Amino acid sequence: MKRTSLAILSTLLMMASTTFAATQATNAASVAPTLSVSATVQKAVRLTLSVGATSGINHCNVATGSGTDYAMDFGTVDALGIAAGNCNSFAPTTAGVSDAIYWSDYSLTPVFTSHTAASGTNITAQVTTDFAAPNNLYVVRDNSSSNAATVVTPAGPGSFVAMSTGSADTIGAAGLANGTKITRFIGVGVKPLNANNVVYTQQSATVTFTLTVQ
Repeated sequence: MKRTSLAILSTLLMMASTTFAATQATNAASVAPTLSVSATVQKAVRLTLSVGATSGINHCNVATGSGTDYAMDFGTVDALGIAAGNCNSFAPTTAGVSDAIYWSDYSLTPVFTSHTAASGTNITAQVTTDFAAPNNLYVVRDNSSSNAATVVTPAGPGSFVAMSTGSADTIGAAGLANGTKITRFIGVGVKPLNANNVVYTQQSATVTFTLTVQ
């Protein structure tokens, strides 16, 4: 009776080894280990700025910033539009009264993955750090439709409006294609301001772009 019990126990142990330990086997030509693979998918968004490609104009370089992600230098400017600057310029409509505009195109590329919908996608821009007082310099943007895939090339100083320093301006609205560049225009306005505190050294302002995918 003892021999029979031992034989049954030995058989059960062999079956357990074959069923639950597939990494090794005796008296066999193969083994079949299994692996559980897992990952957690997250939503991801990316917004990059790059040099524009509008034909027939000069393109300001979009470089790596110092303290910001990107930087664009419009060069030497003046309120009469005499200096050429680094890119493009419009002389004031009325010299000494209205503002000169120095401007360039640039590209924005929105990328978003693993979102349930993209109908609410938009890009905004806002001046989060303005030029120093007396603010004879200010940031401008094109006043074309924010829904356009490519906005109209500016034809004069009236093609620009001051970029908001308060609530953000929508510069790319619903329907933005994932991974597709859009063209926009940005620049600086120069006021014909005469004051004791006018700054003649290089000044900087910061614009914050926000991509939102709903």
